[in-house]
Amino acid sequence: MEGIVYALIPMVAWGSIGFVSNKIGGRPNQQTFGMTLGALLFALVVWILVRPEMTPILWGVGIIGGMLWSMGQYGQFQAMQYMGVSVANPLSSGAQLVFGSLIGAIVFGEWTKSIQFILGSIALLLLVIGFYFTSKQDSHKVVIEKGSDFGKGFRALTSSTIGYLSYAILFNNIMHFDALAVILPMAVGMVLGALLFMKFHIQLEAVVIKNALVGIMWGIGNIFMLLAAAKAGLAIAFSFSQLGVIISIIGGILFLGETKTKKEIGWLSIGIICFVAGAILLGVVKSF
Repeated sequence: MEGIVYALIPMVAWGSIGFVSNKIGGRPNQQTFGMTLGALLFALVVWILVRPEMTPILWGVGIIGGMLWSMGQYGQFQAMQYMGVSVANPLSSGAQLVFGSLIGAIVFGEWTKSIQFILGSIALLLLVIGFYFTSKQDSHKVVIEKGSDFGKGFRALTSSTIGYLSYAILFNNIMHFDALAVILPMAVGMVLGALLFMKFHIQLEAVVIKNALVGIMWGIGNIFMLLAAAKAGLAIAFSFSQLGVIISIIGGILFLGETKTKKEIGWLSIGIICFVAGAILLGVVKSF
């Protein structure tokens, strides 16, 4: 029970990042920079308290991983502005799950049993169906959201998915570090990546400082993800963390005023059900 409670915290923390940051405001590069500053502050506090052993290779790989993560987050913030949080977040998470699972199964041989291929294939199919319904738009919708551009949104999601997948593969499949040790080098890389998107024009505006709160939320989610995995196992921790999509969808509609027609609400509900079922099933696959 304790592990499940721990798993709920990253679900809420990570699921809230999109709508909290967009409620604060700012351009995607300002949101990314502010978030990375908060992550760096959190990482410094963790380092002071834990004092893990640090090696040159951990620093090098950690910084590269953090820069890849920044690419993913910057693209996600762009997609949110073009498509809305309630659409961009499930599409982003779903793309990472589908392509990450396929790469893990095909390239790194993570699926070795017949049951894993059967359940994994069903899970991926559910995620693809979830993709379709969460992004489906009513052709009779009268109100067009300001700044809405699905073409640009999908292009941003593509670069975001590449960044996130590269970061995940680097840390999960190629290199394996203690999460409490690598969090500081990674945070440094995150800030460097954000500065690249700002072309090193550092401006500590109010909106940037406020977005640091989002980085602290990200760090809290990371810590409790570790605790949940230790108490309840990786399968449960992983599955619950993906349910944050529900938080982001509800938050986008309630707090950002993203409008949905009755048809879109119905399609979104189907998409959420398929997405959640697929994510949980992938967690089951990981438990074998």
